[in-house]
Amino acid sequence: MSDKIELNASVPLDPIKNRLDQILVELFPIYSRSILKKWILCRCVTVNGVVVNIAKNKILGGEKICINVEIKKIDPWEAKEIPLHIVYEDQHILVIDKQSNLVVHPGAGHNHDTVLNALIHYFPAIKEVPRAGIVHRLDKDTTGLMVVAKTPLAHAHLVKALQERKITREYEAIVIGRMIAGGMVNSPISRHPTKRTHMAINHFGKPAITYYRILKKFRSHTWLKLQLYTGRTHQIRVHMAHIHHPLVGDPIYGGRPRLPKGASESFISTLYSFKRQALHASTLCLEHPIFGVQMKWNSKLPKDIAKLLSSLETDAKVYKELLDY
Repeated sequence: MSDKIELNASVPLDPIKNRLDQILVELFPIYSRSILKKWILCRCVTVNGVVVNIAKNKILGGEKICINVEIKKIDPWEAKEIPLHIVYEDQHILVIDKQSNLVVHPGAGHNHDTVLNALIHYFPAIKEVPRAGIVHRLDKDTTGLMVVAKTPLAHAHLVKALQERKITREYEAIVIGRMIAGGMVNSPISRHPTKRTHMAINHFGKPAITYYRILKKFRSHTWLKLQLYTGRTHQIRVHMAHIHHPLVGDPIYGGRPRLPKGASESFISTLYSFKRQALHASTLCLEHPIFGVQMKWNSKLPKDIAKLLSSLETDAKVYKELLDY
């Protein structure tokens, strides 16, 4: 299946820009520069009826531009065989332990390699449930527990329970800096004003509250247990960065790794090679949407975070032994 697109426009007689790719951005602003350049290179653009396939081609003004292109339709709801770690399942719900490097819902750059596509492959009837049963999301590189509804009724009950804050979601994270005590972050969050894939603290944003407590302190890092009261996009990551304790490995909000004094080469290597946010959804607690029974699941830390913790503990132990020596 494909769609045909035909775009026509006339270049102003005195154009501000004079390169074809720049002119196309001005004439067709709803399309990105990269897409328009791709169409030029694929010989889909004509200038005064002549095919032009050089993005830097000079435009003088007054030319007639035409773009004819076929775009293949992609069904974001197609089934795809992607392994899912299912920790619980009955006829109404299932709970998965999501791995890292896996997007939950189709979007830009991820049309059919998501949890949603995996769910449709595993249980085709879930396609009839709103959002394929997905009630809440985890970021692409956040691991851990997610509940999914298998029927519309279960989905409606779970969404209502989430809105009423009756579903408990706890996370474990390793943050930069040695924290003194647990606490709460109560700071509204909204889309970043210029970086549209990022979130930011904004006093006019949606309310966002995160509770946290210390599990263990290291020399220059802290292992935390966190609980969401609200569920905004990137909430934990944004809140921890806001209080100057960003998550280790966070590619957006994390900043540079912080090395304790006298750190070993092995520890430095482990820290620099950790390329995702050190965040894991470790506990999920809810009332079953149909049976009304209180249920709880726990998930062990994935191997990469466990290895990072082990390195932090070894570093702290070695440093203490040196001080005691």
